[in-house]
Amino acid sequence: MSYSQVTIFAILAGLFLALAWGRVRYDVVAFLALMAAVVCGVVPAGEAYLGFGHPATITVAAILILSQALSASGATDSLAKLIKPATKNTTLHVGTLSGLGALLSTFMNNVGTLGLLLPATLESASATKRAAGLLLMPLSFGAILGGLVTLIGTPPNIIIATYRTEVSGAPFGLFDFTPVGLGTAVVGVLFIALIGWRLVPVRGAKNTKANDHFDIENYITELRVPAESPHIGKTLGDIDKMTADIDTVIVDLVRGGRRFPGAAHHKELAAGDILKIEGSPADIDKYMSKLGLEMSEPAATPKDGERSPDTALSEVVVAPGSRLEGRAVGTIRMFANRGVSLLAVSRQGTPFRGRLKTFRLRVGDVLLLRGDADRLPDAISATGCLPLAERQISFGKRAHARALIAVFAAAIAATTFGILDIQIALGLAVAVAVVAGLISARDLYDGIDWPVIVLLGCLIPVGGALQTTGATEVIANVILLITEGYSAAVVLALIMIVTMTLSDVLNNAATAVVMGPISVTIAERLGVNSDPFLMAVAVAASCAFLTPIGHQNNALVMGPGNYRFGDYWRMGLPLEVIVIAVSLPLILIFWPLLPA
Repeated sequence: MSYSQVTIFAILAGLFLALAWGRVRYDVVAFLALMAAVVCGVVPAGEAYLGFGHPATITVAAILILSQALSASGATDSLAKLIKPATKNTTLHVGTLSGLGALLSTFMNNVGTLGLLLPATLESASATKRAAGLLLMPLSFGAILGGLVTLIGTPPNIIIATYRTEVSGAPFGLFDFTPVGLGTAVVGVLFIALIGWRLVPVRGAKNTKANDHFDIENYITELRVPAESPHIGKTLGDIDKMTADIDTVIVDLVRGGRRFPGAAHHKELAAGDILKIEGSPADIDKYMSKLGLEMSEPAATPKDGERSPDTALSEVVVAPGSRLEGRAVGTIRMFANRGVSLLAVSRQGTPFRGRLKTFRLRVGDVLLLRGDADRLPDAISATGCLPLAERQISFGKRAHARALIAVFAAAIAATTFGILDIQIALGLAVAVAVVAGLISARDLYDGIDWPVIVLLGCLIPVGGALQTTGATEVIANVILLITEGYSAAVVLALIMIVTMTLSDVLNNAATAVVMGPISVTIAERLGVNSDPFLMAVAVAASCAFLTPIGHQNNALVMGPGNYRFGDYWRMGLPLEVIVIAVSLPLILIFWPLLPA
């Protein structure tokens, strides 16, 4: 192998290892890979940032903006209401959720669909006394399957469609994915509804309290004893007696950085002591109010006249791309300016028991917030977290729903009839919506998942280096050597398996960028049309069901669903087998292996 081939393989190996490790955010990893490729000379410096103007990147950004605007306007709320009547039995409940998720994801971003349906799902779990873990994984998988149906349903489809332009001179159309994607999605949703949900491990009680939207019943929070507290000098035993009517437990007493176990009831309270309390959200709030305690890191008090007389509690989940992702609790100051306190954190259904300020947040963590009722929604929105309760849509935004649908439908029609390319049509739709006041400038930028955009902008040039260095030829030779003597259909199946495996540990967009050129090279070596190979990569890259790190949806439901890392493969593995078994014949029927 040449120097450039060895170099690009080394960069890709480092990229894969870093993404699988998960300690550094994927957009940062992608940027480092791009910089390494430039420094090593496999990507020309003048082409380093061309990926940010690539049609695939622009298309993904536009669809993220429009999906967020449609969701915020309440345009799809009437569909979400279909959940409530369809909860008579678990099969119908799961089938409705996963089917609705799939339906919305055909034209909306996967994560946006999940965020829209998450509160309604948790409310329906509470109403039917079913554990949320029984419903959330099916919802996540259903939303992923729906993305297979159209060009704009998921980033891998957009990436592969755009890459086809370089191969054959024309991209895949908006509905070119539908014959394969629709059949795969329908069979996948049927499996989830009839069999799949029975394979999902359910932890915790199978009933849900009215005020607890999932199986996380308790949190641990830190409360400080103020200098003017009338309880200074009282023992922890005295405090326990005073709060006997509140279902809480003193886990620790922290004084001057030294920890004392909660069982040491003889300890007397002193000013500045920190009590670590475990209890439900409502009980923690009662405990705090009854004893006149304050947050360990108190929120800033708004100016006079700005404070609401009502305080409220809200449970939220850290979403992909949230401003809180990867940050330690002690470094977060954005809540303070809005009179909101972060009371506690729970991960995978387990309250965090260490010092809260050192806890580093990640996608799927559930936060308990307390603050002024009129300030909480803005605080939640500012952080990019998703509330785990039914959201309230303002009348002003709801009034935009029909206009937004019309603008979006016009863009889809322009693409369908070949009037405009998809990136231009969606770009114009965003521009029209902003000029018409349907999307504010603030919402315009908030709607973009910037880490995904950075990932695409950085990896597109790196993926191009695979071809220019001849590295795709090397990989193709290895795969063809393994499958020597077998038919092209068998090679196609192997491509799908390899792509799915990569997507389970990497970002699905990154997988599509890497596997697209490889699949085309293999098709050329076999002397067959490259379209079925590209279609196979698009389907397989999107279907990451084995781990919580392969797709953002899976990470997002991990905390609220009380799942563990090893839970996903139980339903995910048979689902991936079904996806290959259904999609492969459909690809061969609608995109036959004709000679190139």
